[in-house]
Amino acid sequence: MDEQALATQAASAPIECVRHIQQAINQHSLEALTECFQPDYQSQFPAHLDRSFGGTAQMRQNWTQIFAGVPDIQAALLGAATEGDTVWAEWEWTGTRRDGARFWQRGVTIQGVQHGQVKWVRLYMEPVQDAGAGAGTNAAVRQSVAGGASA
Repeated sequence: MDEQALATQAASAPIECVRHIQQAINQHSLEALTECFQPDYQSQFPAHLDRSFGGTAQMRQNWTQIFAGVPDIQAALLGAATEGDTVWAEWEWTGTRRDGARFWQRGVTIQGVQHGQVKWVRLYMEPVQDAGAGAGTNAAVRQSVAGGASA
């Protein structure tokens, strides 16, 4: 393999890791999903500090609940970009909850990939709020600057 092919393969490896995550979610394979993460990886939720954790045991517990609660969950990778071993990925997760309600989340994850597995991740995933009767942008900005969290 020539140097350019090696460089291309090395550059695509982090994105391939994220694509494996997408496949594992869409196949509802907890084992395949676990293989995407290093055993001591760190998961951070910068907008929800109390949700952060380390290690695959909690990740497995979380995804066991997700697969059980949203049995038809599908992950769409809307876009991804890399810089070195860091991958920025934009996601849409959809499905139907067991109670029949729609499950719909969008957001961004930032992964640090080492040796083909996620070493750390920062998640910015949130439930999608349907457009409609909401008060919209002006109300969200007023609520944000008044000290409340936006809905």
